Amino acid sequence: MNISDYLIQFGDEDAVALITAKEEFTYRDLRQATGSALDAFHSAGFVSGDRIGILGGNSLFWVSSYLAAMKLGAIAVPFATKLPPHELAQQIEQTGCRGICIDKRLHKKVSLELPHSLMIMDEGILTGTPLHPLPDDEPGFDEHHDAAWMLTSGTTSKPRVVRITHANIRSNTDSIIRYLGLTGAERMMSILPFYYCFGTSLLHTHLRVGGSLVLGDTLGFPEKVLDLMAEKNCTGFAGVPTTFQMYLRNSTFPQRTLPDLRQIQQAGGKLSNILIEELVQCCPQAKVYIMYGQTEATARLSYLPPDDLNLKRGSVGRGIPDVTLKVLNEAGEEVKTGEVGEIVAWGENISPGYLDEPEINVEKFVQGSLHTGDMATTDEEGYIYIVDRKSDFIKSYGNRVSSQEVEACIMELKEVVATAVIGISDLLRGEAIRAYVVLRSNSKLDEAAILNHCMKRLARYMVPRDVVFAQSLPVNQHGKVIKSELRKMAIA
Repeated sequence: MNISDYLIQFGDEDAVALITAKEEFTYRDLRQATGSALDAFHSAGFVSGDRIGILGGNSLFWVSSYLAAMKLGAIAVPFATKLPPHELAQQIEQTGCRGICIDKRLHKKVSLELPHSLMIMDEGILTGTPLHPLPDDEPGFDEHHDAAWMLTSGTTSKPRVVRITHANIRSNTDSIIRYLGLTGAERMMSILPFYYCFGTSLLHTHLRVGGSLVLGDTLGFPEKVLDLMAEKNCTGFAGVPTTFQMYLRNSTFPQRTLPDLRQIQQAGGKLSNILIEELVQCCPQAKVYIMYGQTEATARLSYLPPDDLNLKRGSVGRGIPDVTLKVLNEAGEEVKTGEVGEIVAWGENISPGYLDEPEINVEKFVQGSLHTGDMATTDEEGYIYIVDRKSDFIKSYGNRVSSQEVEACIMELKEVVATAVIGISDLLRGEAIRAYVVLRSNSKLDEAAILNHCMKRLARYMVPRDVVFAQSLPVNQHGKVIKSELRKMAIA
């Protein structure tokens, strides 16, 4: 089945699909908008297999363009809205897009850099009634065709293009719905951008069950988002670690009463244990799901059930339905309890590979499996505990140090909003540990207090050599800290 038909076949015509601060759109509105976009694609001469870019904020325009591109059999290519114009132009060329659906306000900012041959389409494609209703599902459609190309957040070179098929989206959407128990009564606050695989997975799952998505304006204004959550009776909230660092330590979220909020999803990196505890205390009425995933797995790979939070604190749980996860050593054998190995995944949600990256594909995608690059241990029951990314380990005094463990220790200090730890060259230590720290406004916490706390809680070789205070940390378009940028700063 074409994934667009799969996603919107169950939504009741009069049920609300998308909600903004000012208006609501029903599933009837969404289907009509998708039909209008599809008509525009046909008129522009787009055919199955063409690449159609999408650049814009979370909106009816974005969603209908995305669904229409996949319905056509074309490949939807979402682009990050914060890309500099020259990088956007490079990514358009890299993916071979023939056309792009772009917000008018963004078009003004990037128009000079766009290729002259690129077909430009804006919100105007949604005006009027579609000439034809959305056609029925095409019998015999090959769901192993590419549906979307998701770009990873490259920081030192061009990003990789992850190929996601119709079958990948269907499989991962089904699995997520099953373990979260989603229904048509859901109202998810969507502040994660739809061009990010976590944000896209929220779109997929809630459309599939006929639920609603409330479109928050930005990650940068938490009070406005919290007001909208209360006003629109949101039942769900999802974010990456930087989301919850901000909301728990630098907003009124802990003091808010949000009686409708019954489910919180966290993924996109490791949230420190102290913040998980604060999140549970902040929203005792809500079930908190700690999850793990990758773009190369469409979105999700594992989850920790809320009932296991206390006993398995720090774990990302076990594989979601229809996904097998193993932690393997360099010989390809499952590690023993407490040993460190790489997480390897199997399932229908695993991407067929990167676009035009044959050498990397051989290493990363092995006989249908995904080698994630995340190092972890397991306990006796098979629960997985991520130690660090391969690339983020620090070699201090000959010992391998998990940057995430040091970061978790620093986050125990309530005045810390965010932190990131890297290794820098040091003649004595091999690599010295440097901590970058963002504090609450008006905080008096100093370097000595942070280092003293670490000395009490960590082995000597894990204690940072120094602390650098910053107003903010460099993050990519998905809200993840870019440690390569911190390493450049340290070198400079």
